[in-house]
Amino acid sequence: MENRYDAVIIGGGILGTFHAYHAMEMGLKVCLVEKDAYPKGATTQNFGQVVPSGMNSKWQQFGRESLRIYKEIQSQFNISIRQNGSVYLASNEEEEQLLVELRAINNSNDYTSKMLTKSECLERYPGLRKDYVTAGLFFPEEVTVEPRIMIHRLQEFLSTYKGMEIKMSFPVIGCERNGEWVKVDSASGESLWAKKVIICNGSDFKNLYPEVFANSDLEVSKLQMMQTKPQGNYELKGSILTGWSIRRYEAFYECPSYAEIKKNEPEDSLQKQWGVHILFKQATDGSIILGDSHQYADANSIEDLGYDLDMDIDHFMVEEAKKIIDLPTYEIQRRWYGMYSQCKTNDIFQKTIGEHIHIVTGIGGKGMTGSAGFSKKNVASIFNTQKINL
Repeated sequence: MENRYDAVIIGGGILGTFHAYHAMEMGLKVCLVEKDAYPKGATTQNFGQVVPSGMNSKWQQFGRESLRIYKEIQSQFNISIRQNGSVYLASNEEEEQLLVELRAINNSNDYTSKMLTKSECLERYPGLRKDYVTAGLFFPEEVTVEPRIMIHRLQEFLSTYKGMEIKMSFPVIGCERNGEWVKVDSASGESLWAKKVIICNGSDFKNLYPEVFANSDLEVSKLQMMQTKPQGNYELKGSILTGWSIRRYEAFYECPSYAEIKKNEPEDSLQKQWGVHILFKQATDGSIILGDSHQYADANSIEDLGYDLDMDIDHFMVEEAKKIIDLPTYEIQRRWYGMYSQCKTNDIFQKTIGEHIHIVTGIGGKGMTGSAGFSKKNVASIFNTQKINL
């Protein structure tokens, strides 16, 4: 029947799109809707690093499944996946100790990694400063994507499948149970009907169920990033994560030395104040993406973060990046920020309204890495029956 689906997924970012993908893989009739003409939230405002290595044990499993899914899709359709691995670069003995401990953890989890000596790091990553690096930990299976390209190509790929429909410029203003169906109403007056609705709304907390989000532990993180001009013949492969990343990422929380090392860190630095850790990733045009910073506000106070870029933060990040890698140019061609929703006390926000409306958001910085694997499990949990007859 027209406009009737097994599943309507609200939100065309990475989390919503992969929920739609896995529902389609189950043989369901699916409609993915996005309020804007194209996705432009956190999915497109990030580094494009797929790094299960940085996640805790639970989410690393989702991330590793995501790697498999990304590579499988890439083998059928170019969604901009490049497998050049990820490296964590230690700048002192403490960070090097955490790398050794993380490698031991990953060995026990059968996740491939390789310690790199200082000389191996310098040889592998041109421009890396010898007065910065002491050692590295390399993860060869990890990939990068082009975030402003990948989501569009992924949706183009999905749209070729029977049973999948994608509607852009479809702002949902109502989503209510109506008899055996959930009625989904758009601002233009069009209605869809679904047996199940999954809402992956990112940081859009005002249009649907605002009271749910106002009473939740959700918060929004504002991340500043920038992109240099193309670097000529210079090549920097994969994702480059540095000492402050080692001290920040959840994977390292599980290392025996982590708590003692964190305890001895100064609390009054600009790095702490702005939540900065330095990442590098080369885009396909040869430019380098740099960042990032973290500033926070509760879900009902997003406006407190403002709409401007803080040039003091950007200047600080560039000066710190120069201490790590001597790029041919640090001339910046583009600056932006992303708004990521996340939970203060949980790893993701999930709430079911009745039995058939499922809210899934607040994945935070895990989105590009974890969404594909997490969505597979979540869709299987939501649709625990065979295809519904329409």
